[in-house]
Amino acid sequence: MRVFPFIAVALIAASPAFAQPANYPNQPIRMIVTVPAGGGVDTAVRIVGEGVRQRLGQPVIIENKGGQAGNLGAEAAYAAEPDGYTLMASQPAPLTVNVLLYKKLNYDPAAFVPVAIMSTIPNALAVRADFPARTVEEFIAYAKANPGKLNYASQGTGTTSHLTAELFQTLTGTKLQHVPYKGTAPALNDLIAGHVDLMFNEMSTSLELHKSGKVRILAVASDKRFAAAPELPTFAERGVKDFISSTWNAISAPPKTPDALVGKLNATIIDALKSDEIAARFRELNLQAEFMSPAQAKAFIATDAKRWADVIRQANVKPE
Repeated sequence: MRVFPFIAVALIAASPAFAQPANYPNQPIRMIVTVPAGGGVDTAVRIVGEGVRQRLGQPVIIENKGGQAGNLGAEAAYAAEPDGYTLMASQPAPLTVNVLLYKKLNYDPAAFVPVAIMSTIPNALAVRADFPARTVEEFIAYAKANPGKLNYASQGTGTTSHLTAELFQTLTGTKLQHVPYKGTAPALNDLIAGHVDLMFNEMSTSLELHKSGKVRILAVASDKRFAAAPELPTFAERGVKDFISSTWNAISAPPKTPDALVGKLNATIIDALKSDEIAARFRELNLQAEFMSPAQAKAFIATDAKRWADVIRQANVKPE
């Protein structure tokens, strides 16, 4: 039987995977953010959310639900209706490594539907302003002379900042003491106050603190120097080879969200990211915008999950 093109198009449009309400969206969109207000994910999604609001004509409500390395927010987003009106903005952990770090999760990370990767950013080693070591070499020597005595902050167990520190210890033969927090902002506050010694944190929130003298960045965990701070060396330049770490901010939808809704949201987010206004804001914050399709975002997340799973096994990080 011959199927005419217009009939095929009609059949595709009627397919549940492609179907979407003709008037979507006709109510506010809620973004559940898996970190407290003030963290890197929170900052990025507020900027992107405003761009989405302008393009879709509906308010974008930001709801911060931090805790347990993003698990609390992920649980809330996972249980939401797959209607495009509730989305999750997260750091990598809820989508990648928490399944290996917690004995029980009330959600399936693999069932989330990737919508977009908003941004990526390399991580860096930031120490308190009065820390005695001023170079990576001096830091490693100091850490080896004081095993287990240096405290490092993280955004929570299993977050990129935690696993980056574990990778650093494995590569350098150092021993550091982990102090987990419920997000970036409280961890940085204690680093600035000198209550902890160091933190592996994304450049987007560390660089301005470095410039103002509130913390001191020793090196960047990327394969080349950071464009906004070319004076800062990479770890490879300081003798720590194969130490590469970056974090990213993603928007995901609850399981079984229709492809058409995901596609529309992805196109809207990408259009917002490409706007001059958001591009300028991201430059100010040292964020690298990403323009991945949902399929590309899914592959990107899967690759990152495998990389950090290897670190977890090598460092023998136990589930809680």
